[in-house]
Amino acid sequence: MDFSKTWSTAYFHGMTLRRAGGMSDANFYDVQTNEEFWVSGPKRDRTDTRYGPSNAEIEPDAVETYHAFLKGAPLPGRESG
Repeated sequence: MDFSKTWSTAYFHGMTLRRAGGMSDANFYDVQTNEEFWVSGPKRDRTDTRYGPSNAEIEPDAVETYHAFLKGAPLPGRESG
């Protein structure tokens, strides 16, 4: 997933997702389909899911980066804080 400089737009698997408020279960929506998504960053304590304890769904192309993050590495693009 890539984000715009302002973090108001995310690009994921060919979709353009825009940040929006006022949605009850989402913080981004697909600009083409209006489908809503909850986008959140990972947490080192593994409380990544929004509602209660469960295993987060990790995209296959992000598994290596996610495990490096859990071991202390910064997220890509956030190396400076």
